[in-house]
Amino acid sequence: MPVELTPVAMEEQIRRYFAACNAADYDALISCFTPDAVHYFPPGLPDIPWRTADVIARKWIWCVETLGSQWSIEKILCSSTTPEAVIEWTHWKRKIGTALRGDEWYIFDTATGRIREIRAYYASPADPSVSICELFDFDYAARGYHLKAPN
Repeated sequence: MPVELTPVAMEEQIRRYFAACNAADYDALISCFTPDAVHYFPPGLPDIPWRTADVIARKWIWCVETLGSQWSIEKILCSSTTPEAVIEWTHWKRKIGTALRGDEWYIFDTATGRIREIRAYYASPADPSVSICELFDFDYAARGYHLKAPN
């Protein structure tokens, strides 16, 4: 029986996913995805796209353990007519002192309410010469964005 994918339900699932990422919780991460989920990324990362819930979970756990990754959700918009949402996030890489801002497009499975697909888009290329990759001359502070990694 299909689940009702309201904007509130989709937002709750995205927030559960980010909490699981930040906690590096394998079981919680797996529970957010369909088994055959796919996470797409811009060019430049190894082994992309990430295919299956297991791979996605293991890759994010590696990021937390190796890079000190933590994520902040900045904005969420959920469709009222289709099983889709878009978010804006910041990926803090604490162990290397950098951060990356970007967006992701989510597609949800209507039978389970789980995430079936994520398409990531970065605000700018990952530039090793800056401490935080973000849009040039955009006033993040004035717009209420996080300016440092969560505790």
